[in-house]
Amino acid sequence: MSANKNFIVNKPAAYVGRFAPSPSGPLHFGSLVAALGSYLQARKAKGRWLVRIEDIDPPREVKGASQTILDTLEQHQLLWDDIPVYQSQRSTLYDNKIAWLIAQGDTYYCHCSRASLASLGKHALCLCATNKQAVSGASIRFNNTQAPRAFFDGVQGKVCAIQNANEAQFAIKRKDGLYAYQLAVVVDDIAQGITQVVRGADLLHATFYQLALYQAFGIEAPEYAHLPVVESRPGQKLSKQNHAMALDNKTAKKNIIDALNFLGLEPSSLLKTAELKDVLEWAVNVWELKAIPAKLASNDNRI
Repeated sequence: MSANKNFIVNKPAAYVGRFAPSPSGPLHFGSLVAALGSYLQARKAKGRWLVRIEDIDPPREVKGASQTILDTLEQHQLLWDDIPVYQSQRSTLYDNKIAWLIAQGDTYYCHCSRASLASLGKHALCLCATNKQAVSGASIRFNNTQAPRAFFDGVQGKVCAIQNANEAQFAIKRKDGLYAYQLAVVVDDIAQGITQVVRGADLLHATFYQLALYQAFGIEAPEYAHLPVVESRPGQKLSKQNHAMALDNKTAKKNIIDALNFLGLEPSSLLKTAELKDVLEWAVNVWELKAIPAKLASNDNRI
């Protein structure tokens, strides 16, 4: 397949990382762990750290959450290096890339519901993949015929995919006209010149879809490092959906120290009385991905 020659890529001169929260609520402790890990990795590499607000799903957004997230990062002294990017302002870019994939024959229109797709046999594709469908009211799905089967993760090691034929297919634009996460995140990471994605292991499975899009675009993928997931109880990720408590900005230093402990670092008792900036400076100096506990909620590096 030919590479997308019209894809504008901001080639980085050095390391570029990012934190990309969705404004579906305020940051909680699990969000802080992901933000801190990506921040420390960028600062250790003497690179740039960007913030991107992934606001492409209005039904899930909470009014004012985008600004609350930025304020919380500032209060925790996790300061970014450029103006934050908002996905809601990038629809033209996404439309252009979807049109390119369509022109390459890499997509199909699908009218199937999630339930009907889930009911298909292990090696079956929905009929939409092989029969031309009406455009109106359809989702646009990527025809993922050469899905990557494994990749090396900076924390989790070798990660292998276990997917049936239908699971390998995924939407890049939803039936309701909203852009799918898999498409938007890849397009933005390419455009921003991201060299490494450091995020929570709850998104480990999404990496296989994203690698397939990089392959289709003919663009080299960034490196990945998936951090352990904070759980509210065994097997349940701490999340906004599970009513995780918002971070208290008044206890920013304690929050950072707790996050460092979770990531395998152990600040000394002296640092507990130091300024937050000194705690972060210490953390950058001692930070190493290999020191992070490579633990998933599933305890299984198969997706």
